[in-house]
Amino acid sequence: MRRSALSIGAAALVAALSVTASPAAPASAAPAAFTHPGVLVGRAQLDFVRSKVNAGAQPWKAAYDQMMASSLASLSRTPKPRAVVECGSYSNPNYGCTDERQDALAAYTLALAWYVTRDSRYATKAIQIMDAWSAVITDHTNSNAPLQTGWAGSVWPRAAEIIRYTYSSWPNVNRFATMLRTVYLPKVINGSNSNGNWELSMMEAAVGISVFLEDRTSYDKAIAKFRARVPAYIYIASDGALPKTTPGSGLDTRDKIVKYWQGQTTFVDGLTQETCRDFTHTGYGISAISHVAETTRIQGQDLYPEVSERLRQALGFQSKYQLGTAVPSWLCGGSLTLGLGPVTEVGFNALHNRMGIAMTNTQKLTEQQRPAGTNLLFTAWETLTHANNPG
Repeated sequence: MRRSALSIGAAALVAALSVTASPAAPASAAPAAFTHPGVLVGRAQLDFVRSKVNAGAQPWKAAYDQMMASSLASLSRTPKPRAVVECGSYSNPNYGCTDERQDALAAYTLALAWYVTRDSRYATKAIQIMDAWSAVITDHTNSNAPLQTGWAGSVWPRAAEIIRYTYSSWPNVNRFATMLRTVYLPKVINGSNSNGNWELSMMEAAVGISVFLEDRTSYDKAIAKFRARVPAYIYIASDGALPKTTPGSGLDTRDKIVKYWQGQTTFVDGLTQETCRDFTHTGYGISAISHVAETTRIQGQDLYPEVSERLRQALGFQSKYQLGTAVPSWLCGGSLTLGLGPVTEVGFNALHNRMGIAMTNTQKLTEQQRPAGTNLLFTAWETLTHANNPG
């Protein structure tokens, strides 16, 4: 593990502060033709899952059974839409926040159940939930509105893509598309200078929505923000003495950067901007990075090679401590708040199984946590959808 010393001269400090995370973007990141279903899971992945579950193979069958035992898979679920979802900090107040997130997750769960079983009851129930919300919702308000919109807006397109492109009929699909375009996309597309998990989740939503809407302009904008945010969220030693920053962040001094990185002054491979805050929020950021990269792969412009080293290091670093490695005194004052969550499966599958990268700690944690369930926010059933999935 290499450490970057912060005892640098004035010239080096100026140089370090002047480097922002602004990778050269292609003229267009959007594909000439979008692939459907193509948000987080593609048809080849879904077919793989279906074949494994129907064969009773593990770990997919256990993951499927876990999903089907969840209340999110219930055919008697009653959706709880609201015209205005109001979410304050940490969802306080919580006026529809939990209901919206869980209804979106239920729609996705039911869509997966439909694909595996071909039982139309699951598809029609997913449609009922999506229709209930598209008939009512007009806005998200209060301080957590951008994040709430990002969380729910990440999940709705996953469900909608599966239903729209694999089920026979969805009469109100255009109303649902209008909901995504007018209620969700404007809240997330311009990003955020809050903690990095906010913007990463918002870009996950923007990318997924753009795929569903076949909106090339919004897709390009979201991918550009994503490509700038990832290097500003996960540090690697080649960044230099200080972490990268995003354009417009206002983080123009060492003190501001250190404060933004939760007071951490020693930067090492795989440390994230929120590691010293807690692993739960760090997991949100890592999960969103994996999800966006997975969608770009399905859409034909794979961003995994660009983000692979940072993602590998972040997964490995957090996994090591989640597994119980003693925390050194230089890291977060010698104390970490653990709780990474079920967020490693997608990135591990992409980097280890598809790209052949050794990931000892991540592999151990991923296999230990199987079957990965849901964080009841925006991550769900990823052992089922991504374990050893060649896609």
